[in-house]
Amino acid sequence: MQNIRQEMHPEQENAPLSPAGQESKDTRILNECRLVFPSLSANEGYARACAAAFCAQLDPTATEISDIKCAVSEAVTNAIVHGYRDRIGEIIMTLRLLPDRTVRIEIRDKGCGIEDIDRAKTPLYTTDPAGERSGMGFTVMESFMDSLRVLSTPGKGTKITMTKKFTYIPRSRR
Repeated sequence: MQNIRQEMHPEQENAPLSPAGQESKDTRILNECRLVFPSLSANEGYARACAAAFCAQLDPTATEISDIKCAVSEAVTNAIVHGYRDRIGEIIMTLRLLPDRTVRIEIRDKGCGIEDIDRAKTPLYTTDPAGERSGMGFTVMESFMDSLRVLSTPGKGTKITMTKKFTYIPRSRR
């Protein structure tokens, strides 16, 4: 049986979300969700669905939800395939809603880590000896998100932090 933990934290304050274009320097976390799950390939879909459900509170466009799901899929797949390779480990996904309609997603593993992050982010580079992986994971994440940061320590694991600011479209214009 899979061991999946989900922790939800209520809003710290009921402040309204600012429309796109009104940058906020406010670093408060309005809502947060932390998921911990084993690095089984079946959990990639679970992570995608949870990220989409969490982001739904911003009333995103279909394209924005697709972008989030794709980026999360790539990050979780990297942890499963490359971070843990031939063993099962723990993946921690934390989603945070910030006041300026930005979502920050962190995906962390305690796997083998990345020796050379710049090289790993090079399109078509892969550590898959069988050559079944395309080496486009980081490129895909960068293309769908506003920012991507990768921190890694060989032998200790990797943390991927991505952000995306959602547009504000009044319901009357949809």
